[in-house]
Amino acid sequence: MDSKLILSEETISNNIYYIRNQKVMLDRDLASLYGIETKVLNQAVKRNISRFPEDFMFQLTETEFQNLKSQIVTSSWGGTRKLPSVFTEHGILMLSSVLNSEKAIQTNIQIMRIFAKVRQMLLDTTEIKLDIVQIQKKLENQGKNIELVFSYLDELTNKKEEQKPRTKIGYKK
Repeated sequence: MDSKLILSEETISNNIYYIRNQKVMLDRDLASLYGIETKVLNQAVKRNISRFPEDFMFQLTETEFQNLKSQIVTSSWGGTRKLPSVFTEHGILMLSSVLNSEKAIQTNIQIMRIFAKVRQMLLDTTEIKLDIVQIQKKLENQGKNIELVFSYLDELTNKKEEQKPRTKIGYKK
């Protein structure tokens, strides 16, 4: 593989966004990674639109676009005339079939590896969160048990104080 085709993990992962509960990449970022103009990428997609259903690619709404622009502190948006399209993991896979260049194929392989890593990180994070919830539940139960012990101790103390002194049984001197 040509060393010029290798992209850093950071370069790719910095271009993955979470929109509509999905990990997606912007058309302009993908075009940049593939070394083509956004217009060329979008034309290839339009020529093969049947390969890109809504769960593979969708266009951002104005609100989503504004939110995204506010998250990305760059001035490189230029004079965008239309709202950008975003591609899900499946859409990016499909791009390699419509952008039939060696660079597109190699870039897609790298992107898919990053998506797999991100997915694994999310799974690991979820497992950690579940472990934390279990620990919290155990601690809550221990707290309740300790409260119960103290309430029993209080009851016993109150009963002892309420008891009349007992008369002693046995021989008196």
